[in-house]
Amino acid sequence: MPHVRRHPLAAQAAEVLLERIRAGEWPLGHRLPGETTLAVQLGVGRSTLREAIRELAGQGVLESRQGAGVFVTALDRAEDWESVLRRSDIVTVIEARLAIETEAAALAAIRRTPADLRMMRRALAGRAAVTGPIEALVDADTAFHRTVIVAAHNEVLSQMFDAFVPRLHHAMADMLSLRPLADPEADHEAHERLFEAIRARAADTAATASRVHLTALRAAFT
Repeated sequence: MPHVRRHPLAAQAAEVLLERIRAGEWPLGHRLPGETTLAVQLGVGRSTLREAIRELAGQGVLESRQGAGVFVTALDRAEDWESVLRRSDIVTVIEARLAIETEAAALAAIRRTPADLRMMRRALAGRAAVTGPIEALVDADTAFHRTVIVAAHNEVLSQMFDAFVPRLHHAMADMLSLRPLADPEADHEAHERLFEAIRARAADTAATASRVHLTALRAAFT
């Protein structure tokens, strides 16, 4: 059983605990042994052990429950959004957008306010008016899609969409420079249909419009 030998002790203790969790010694949902037992096993003091547990709790791996003990809540550290998105190919990102934006479109149709509609209408007009470089079209397109997300009035969906934007922007610009839209007018009409469905509070129609548009976008990358 490994002991901690290097400084800082708490960080090293956290690594040893994580290695044992990864190895399957404590399955998901399992309670860890008591502090005294674990401290002896790791060769550290109880205060150092507590600090190691706090570190892993902050990373989502462990959870301390008052009066019950320490439980395994994940089998590894969660990667941050930026790392995941940098590694993901654009088709994977669009598939995630499909899941997010289809639901957001339906919610927007239910929850949109007059102010939301004004923002969407302005963004749609801005998208139609773009005649400049590809980057400008991508910016205008992203701005419109974000108004749909905002109209869903769900902060988590908004933050998830915003996390996609840098990865998506570069990929869209690269794709359009190689393969311009075959029918820009039809593409814009797809966005108009989405707007009209949201304006009409037609949740199913809005979700379908979003799904059809993003499915076509995914196909363009494959």
